[in-house]
Amino acid sequence: MMFNKLRRARPAGPAKTPPIIVVSGLPRSGTSMMMKMLSEGGLEVVTDAIRAADEDNPNGYFEFEPVKRLAQGQDEWLKEAGGKLVKVISALLEHLPAGYDYRVVFMEREIKEILASQQKMLKRRSEASRSTDDELEAQFREHLRVTKYWLARQPNMSVRYVDYNQLMADPDANCQAVADYLAVPLDVSRMLRVPNEGLYRNRAPRK
Repeated sequence: MMFNKLRRARPAGPAKTPPIIVVSGLPRSGTSMMMKMLSEGGLEVVTDAIRAADEDNPNGYFEFEPVKRLAQGQDEWLKEAGGKLVKVISALLEHLPAGYDYRVVFMEREIKEILASQQKMLKRRSEASRSTDDELEAQFREHLRVTKYWLARQPNMSVRYVDYNQLMADPDANCQAVADYLAVPLDVSRMLRVPNEGLYRNRAPRK
């Protein structure tokens, strides 16, 4: 998996609307869990439910197929997304048009846990990675470095980084911090029902 160098957000979009709430991060970093948490908390989700829940994501993926076509400029659906929640993987963030405001909840997780989770998912699907773990780890770390640099320079995006590992260790404090950042009415008690130790199946060794 390769990530291209990020470019400046492309100007597009209508007049200002309520911020679009975006959950982002690397695949297998906890984005689906955060989507579930915020959905339970009361946010309306932009999703088509085409990708059903499975063993890898028992609570569902919360994906929206048109997101995958952002790079082709297919972003008309964003006109109706103000104040709603949508999942956009980190590699596609640069394709979000600059004419909207975004509040981004960016999931971070120990890279080795992400790699272990991906390998198990590929094995279940009888697929094989084209890169070694060391190669993927280097690519992921560089991608995150470039993405964070880019995000910090986008005037229409605010970002809250959420550590998946810390969230699982202390969900109360982390759920409340996310709710405070988004500054919208959320039922934190319902959010807290989502983090499930039983689904935390790929753990990095304790330091």
